[in-house]
Amino acid sequence: MDYGTIGSIFTVAVFVFFIGIVLWAYSKRSKPGFDEAANLVFDDEPKHKASSTKRESSDNE
Repeated sequence: MDYGTIGSIFTVAVFVFFIGIVLWAYSKRSKPGFDEAANLVFDDEPKHKASSTKRESSDNE
């Protein structure tokens, strides 16, 4: 096996991997997760704020 054949096999493998990532990114199953991640920027309050507030109030006493 020469370098040309190895390079061709590597190119085809990387291309197949790339197509797999594109299909995953645009699949309907991934959309809800991506939508949630995109809206995290606009979320004002962290989800675990209640537990941290309890700790802060007990530390201040």
